[in-house]
Amino acid sequence: MTHEATAPHPAPRPIPLTRPWEYELHFPRDPRAPHIARGLLRAVLCAHELGELADRAELLASELATNSVRHTPGPAAMRLRWTHPVLRVSVSDPSPVFPARLAVPCPADREGGRGLELLDHLADTWGGGAREAAAPGQTGKVVWFELRLPATPPTPPALAA
Repeated sequence: MTHEATAPHPAPRPIPLTRPWEYELHFPRDPRAPHIARGLLRAVLCAHELGELADRAELLASELATNSVRHTPGPAAMRLRWTHPVLRVSVSDPSPVFPARLAVPCPADREGGRGLELLDHLADTWGGGAREAAAPGQTGKVVWFELRLPATPPTPPALAA
């Protein structure tokens, strides 16, 4: 057996803000999974210097992951996709049942039932539908939301003296 000498690969550079990237986490039907998903999401956004989206993204992703853990047989997956200036977070699970709006508003002391309302108020856009089947006969859904990075105001030209 021979080993050919190869030049080491140069260390990778951070991906610029304007280039797309994706991360994906698969998680079981376990009550700890939403907490783990939130932590991963925050870590990824902060590492990519998108911390200003983290609070809203974390709350909404937590809601979607919690619903998948509580209301489906699992497993589920969360995907983060950045295409400047939009972050899309999607959660897929094996249940074909899409979340339904409650007929009457939730009482203030009720623990659940506000997920779609949160999406309406905090996401720039959101939606969902049937997920692509990984194998014949598989069903399921994906629910996603998007958050847009606010446009940076142009730097004013220096005032002439």
